[in-house]
Amino acid sequence: MTRILLVRLSSLGDIVHTFPAVTDIARHVPGATIHWAVDESFAELPALHPAVAKVIPVALRRWRRGAFRPGAWRELAALRRILREAPYDTILDLQGLLKSAVVARLARGPRHGHAAKTAREPLAACLYGFRHVAPRGEHAVFQYRSLAAAAFGYRQALEVDYGLAVPPPPASAPQGRYAVLFHSTSRASKLWAEAHWITLGKRFEAGGVRCVLPWGSAGERERAARLARELARPVVPERMRYAELAGLLARAAVVVGLDTGLMHLAAAVKTPVVGIYCDSSPADLRPIGAGRTAACGGVGHPPEVAEVVAAVARVAPDTL
Repeated sequence: MTRILLVRLSSLGDIVHTFPAVTDIARHVPGATIHWAVDESFAELPALHPAVAKVIPVALRRWRRGAFRPGAWRELAALRRILREAPYDTILDLQGLLKSAVVARLARGPRHGHAAKTAREPLAACLYGFRHVAPRGEHAVFQYRSLAAAAFGYRQALEVDYGLAVPPPPASAPQGRYAVLFHSTSRASKLWAEAHWITLGKRFEAGGVRCVLPWGSAGERERAARLARELARPVVPERMRYAELAGLLARAAVVVGLDTGLMHLAAAVKTPVVGIYCDSSPADLRPIGAGRTAACGGVGHPPEVAEVVAAVARVAPDTL
């Protein structure tokens, strides 16, 4: 048995982009038992991969906010005990930040990570015993796969396999064909005009496809409600956990989403995806998956509705 600790704490999209590297490791390292240290807010995501034997939640954000509380120090001590219960054969920090390197340092075993020139925070490289150059400028999926291949000494295959075991769709999922519209994202400059979403939603409805409008915050719920008022048969579900969202996305006819981790999760579960980019570049953030994908727009160039409709027609022609 080969004990492996992966450290990739956040964010949502980067965690999704780590799954193909997990699949590669499971295929190329005989008897691999993979543990994954991840931010507690994303702890249910790594469990979607069958090769991940143990998920180790890390609460660095919460501990920083309560640094002077005894409870934070007790939890940190408990994390250290968990990470040091038994030595790992390989510890691999895929994130390349000081905080992730410190988490890797808490565990026992040889530590691998980015070389200084490719780490997001070069000082993190000082905490690794083995440093590897991951190609910069490439999509995160290929960076993480390259780093894992260098750490474990195998040649990666050409195909990208996220390897997820997707749960069934939640009860709130429509019975017929539906499109999931991820209308919200973390930064206002990345939003697409609500009028555009309404026009796109009506196009789906004309094709007999219902629109599902997920949300994750009060502001996003209000936006979903505004969009829903302009559509004929929308679905605004209750707030869902990541595992429920994965099930919802896997059965969707198509997903159209802004530059957000949930859009990448849709690509990971093999659903046709169209990514909309208004203030980021699709060059290194495009959706990659086994299903058909497309990207529209770019920095300072939000796509027109016609461009998004044309992209949907390419990846999921039966939805319009």
